[in-house]
Amino acid sequence: MNLSSVHTYAVGHLAEDPPKKPSIDTIIGGIAPDWGPFATLGSEARVMVEVIMALAIILCLGIAAWGAAKQRIGATAMRDSFGAEQGKGLIIAGLTGVFIIGSLGTLFTIVYGMAI
Repeated sequence: MNLSSVHTYAVGHLAEDPPKKPSIDTIIGGIAPDWGPFATLGSEARVMVEVIMALAIILCLGIAAWGAAKQRIGATAMRDSFGAEQGKGLIIAGLTGVFIIGSLGTLFTIVYGMAI
């Protein structure tokens, strides 16, 4: 490899367009199952899986919000430490559910890739 080929490679690399920044489609694409085993499904089945995953995320966020309200009301208004602890558990459970559902794409890709 001589100096002129390195120079040509470097100039070609510098002349390329910079990579595009992620958009909202990147975030939404995290729960849209078009990877791994879901790539062979039809579009209707993919939409059904997307809807189920989105509803599960909304449910988990609702559980976390309910836990936050229960913790706040239990700790201040009612002086109920047991209710506050239950609220803390609901917050943790809801946010853990959101994390697990959000990372299903990565988990399925890893497991599917290991099976191939």
